[in-house]
Amino acid sequence: MLAKLEQKPDPNVLVGFEASDDAAVYKIRDDLLIIQTMDFFPPLVDNPYDYGRIAAANAISDIYAMGGTPLMALNILTFPSCLDLALVQEILRGGNEKALEAGINILGGHSIEDTEPKYGLSVVGVCHPDELLSNSTAQVGDLIVLTKAIGSGVLSTAAKANLIRAETESEVIETMAKLNRRGMELARKFKPSSATDVTGFGLVGHALEMAEASGVKLEFEAEAIPLLAQAEEMAEMGIIPAGAYQNKAYVGERFEAREGVKEALVDLVFDPQTSGGLLFSMSPENAAACLAEFERENEDFAIIGRVCEYTAGARIILK
Repeated sequence: MLAKLEQKPDPNVLVGFEASDDAAVYKIRDDLLIIQTMDFFPPLVDNPYDYGRIAAANAISDIYAMGGTPLMALNILTFPSCLDLALVQEILRGGNEKALEAGINILGGHSIEDTEPKYGLSVVGVCHPDELLSNSTAQVGDLIVLTKAIGSGVLSTAAKANLIRAETESEVIETMAKLNRRGMELARKFKPSSATDVTGFGLVGHALEMAEASGVKLEFEAEAIPLLAQAEEMAEMGIIPAGAYQNKAYVGERFEAREGVKEALVDLVFDPQTSGGLLFSMSPENAAACLAEFERENEDFAIIGRVCEYTAGARIILK
């Protein structure tokens, strides 16, 4: 839709909406870039404090996905007039605590009345030009690495029907509320070629954006993709959110699952994630060194595939 709107030429706009990247980037000086993003959504968990934490972590993640450091944030909030203000305060408390964990302050924001709560942040970050990452620069021969297990959409759907264990639900909430800050700090030491984060379009959807922007084909190893506890079990039961089917329809024939890949795993790679992990491409030697660094810090990290060739028609292969 934005493609139909007139844009004023500006040489300082380094990243706009053309490549479906995670945030906008504007050059202030030769040594300073500003990164701008925003994200908000309705509750996906019952606890308002956890909802605030997850929404804030999700919004801040776009800054990390561009290789940047968050600088400040503003709240975006809607809620019905009948909602207990104590619950609204808990949403804001959760978001504020996550912002403080990221090392930034929320400096204000805007709220309006609506039929359901929606919360998120507009976040400003900064970056040196040499550290800027994009989804458009993956290189053939790179390995593809992922910093969080997938399945949060399936499990959030299952939790609403009380189908998963309490410890699984707690793990899903904490995974979604976890900042991608340390993942970016560690990975940045090993010079990723490109990066994005995995959110509403699912693993395949965001990987396809990287593939299309970079002009490459990606191959994923089915057994290497990390899954949250009970995610495969719930997918086998057919507990799949509608967004997964929408993601699959959008990707269409640009995705291929090879013979032998479980149907449940195919569903899970399209599962819409909230505040999912970072997806990097980096050279094999750097990926191996990065994996060792993550393991020393007990951070989640998995090498899940590779960039296998340049191509005019981007594709994602799951084998």
